Amino acid sequence: MPDSSLSGGEMALVAVILVISLAALAFAGYLVRAVTAADPGTEKMQEIARAVQEGAAAFLRRQFRTLAVFAVLVFLVLLLLPVADGGWGTRIGRALFFLVGATFSAAVGFIGMTLATRGNVRVAAAARDGGYQPAFRIAYRTGGVCGMITVGLGLFGAALALLLFDETAPVVLEGFGFGGALLAMFMRVGGGIFTKAADVGADLVGKVEAGIPEDDPRNAATIADNVGDNVGDCAGMAADLFESYAVTLVAALILGQVFFGSVGMVFPLVVAAIGVIASIAGILATRPGERDSSGLAPINRGFFVSAVVSLLLVAVASFTVLPGTVVGVDLPVSLPVLGFVAVLVGVVLAAAIQQLTGYFTETSRKPVQDVGRSSLTGPATVILSGISLGLESAVYAALLIGGAVYGAFLIGGGAALYAVALAGTGLLTTAGVIVSMDTFGPVSDNAQGIAEMSGDIDGDGARVLTDLDAVGNTTKAITKGIAIATAVLAATALFGSYNAQVEVALEEAGTTLGDAFSLVNPNNVVGAVLGAAVVFLFSGLAISAVSRAAGRVVFEVREQFRTRPGIMNYTERPDYGAVVDICTKDSLRELATPGLLAVLAPVAVGFGLGIGPLAAYLVGAIAAGTLMAVFLANSGGAWDNAKKMVEDGAYGGKGSEAHAATVIGDTVGDPFKDTAGPAINPLIKVMNLVALLIAPAVVGLSVGEDANTGLRVGLALAAVAVIVAAVVVSKRRSVVAGEVTSTPTDASLTTSAP
Repeated sequence: MPDSSLSGGEMALVAVILVISLAALAFAGYLVRAVTAADPGTEKMQEIARAVQEGAAAFLRRQFRTLAVFAVLVFLVLLLLPVADGGWGTRIGRALFFLVGATFSAAVGFIGMTLATRGNVRVAAAARDGGYQPAFRIAYRTGGVCGMITVGLGLFGAALALLLFDETAPVVLEGFGFGGALLAMFMRVGGGIFTKAADVGADLVGKVEAGIPEDDPRNAATIADNVGDNVGDCAGMAADLFESYAVTLVAALILGQVFFGSVGMVFPLVVAAIGVIASIAGILATRPGERDSSGLAPINRGFFVSAVVSLLLVAVASFTVLPGTVVGVDLPVSLPVLGFVAVLVGVVLAAAIQQLTGYFTETSRKPVQDVGRSSLTGPATVILSGISLGLESAVYAALLIGGAVYGAFLIGGGAALYAVALAGTGLLTTAGVIVSMDTFGPVSDNAQGIAEMSGDIDGDGARVLTDLDAVGNTTKAITKGIAIATAVLAATALFGSYNAQVEVALEEAGTTLGDAFSLVNPNNVVGAVLGAAVVFLFSGLAISAVSRAAGRVVFEVREQFRTRPGIMNYTERPDYGAVVDICTKDSLRELATPGLLAVLAPVAVGFGLGIGPLAAYLVGAIAAGTLMAVFLANSGGAWDNAKKMVEDGAYGGKGSEAHAATVIGDTVGDPFKDTAGPAINPLIKVMNLVALLIAPAVVGLSVGEDANTGLRVGLALAAVAVIVAAVVVSKRRSVVAGEVTSTPTDASLTTSAP
């Protein structure tokens, strides 16, 4: 292995990178002041906003208290797990940085959500008083806070670890990435269950049964629905992109150290620092103008400005930081060219995914228009057209991502996996803008909800908020597609890191890899099938959890309409807190089973079947996860925008049979696009990181002097037992809330002959 200890010059460069990360946080502070200085609107608007703020903060506090216990347990386990290269100091550093990563992930979500719940009412007030441009600017700058905190804290953690631990930093950063990924997965699952339980319940009872508007104050689920937008989209997506950022840097540093020593570790941090500068440029460039053809035009302009700035600066950095010649690694091009082209692949992939996702989810494009037209023949055809759209789009997205991975492999030669990691780092140079685009969606959605519930905004102001909400729907769909791409690149790079860890552990045990990774090994085929199966089971558990929680919300809202007749004529106030409480309790209870599955399934496969099947398991999970995540995200996005299209007047507009059909399609798509689909991103990274962390232990118990088959099998069986118990407990929960008045009998299931 090349010399991995940082030189004095490299230490100074990392210190500059640390300062840049702090500059990102300072810019976030500037955006906070710009947002909070805006007018918060009328007293009625502020009252509704406070209810949303209190509900969102209460949910996250309870979630963090629950996860804190889990974090302490993982911290202790990490202290016990051996490292492939390093002593107790490295173990302690890895465990401590696990807590740092978890804390940063939580902070990104909490801070972003806190500002989003204050920016929403200011967007509504700006739409009423100033029109489109000031409302757009506040919504996007609110998202910009989230974006800059995401890249600032991610870069700060990685740079700090490299300064403190030098050549053992990649191992320490395994803990940092794992902490971020684990918290992000729980926040994605928990927040996703909360938001979609409230959203589905509000739509089914409010729009379909009672025939009232989406954010009508008479619907007891409206506050919970607006709370859910923040804990699911703002907090969840910010944490998701933060851990993608952290995990990609972890994989890049590990592989960079293996192939190129210290310079290979420093260069990904340089690219990430350039991403901070590019994100600031992109956020400042995102200003709506008179010549813009749509609300997406300034957002696309900001994204492409960020991409161009990052590529120009990376070109300079590649030929400045990276050496022209490298000994011991077979490269088809020089290292500076490899560095630039790999980053270019990532940036181009982000742009391509943006365009592809937009094609399948924008209301102005044929796929969504076809889904909307299918509403004329009922909800069944709406659902069928959305599913077929999602399945088709998943193929094209997988081809794009696969092409990017293969392109990076070709340019990387003997350091192919390092090139893949750099492509992921390149894609995330636009992370600040991507998170800004995503948070723009729920902030605009909340602003429209506050306007409708308060009744203080009508006419042009209401139209402005409707337009912003439609743009936000598309940006949320686009950023989900980009997040999936980052997850796949990060997971692929982590897979390479897993291979590197296994080889180091085998070398220490005095043996070689042999044919352990051979595709014709039956154990490896089983491992690949299990990896794909876990993705399906995880998705099913998440959607089932939303179904159960939404059932309880539906029952509660129906009961309030039945027992409080004054709600419909505004003489009685609904009990909003009851629905918030249902969503909070159910989401926290339901997130345990998917979380345990994600963490323990790789443990069961690794200790039970070995390092080869575990590698195959990861490949199966990445492949199935890519297709499943895109399918769920794009189907849900298309259903959502088809509903918006009908609500804007197509095919009879609000209250028509076509509207009811698209609302049903949207309620099916809600847990697809906002719960199960997004949660797959951190799932595949968590499983790769677990494999990376346990690899030395699996090797140690399988071969060499410390081999212990009994302990190895015992650990695998214990993991399987916990997973089975968690799934059984989950399945015993009722899907239907309230009392069942009748059950089918054998006679009722029998049909008589004509």
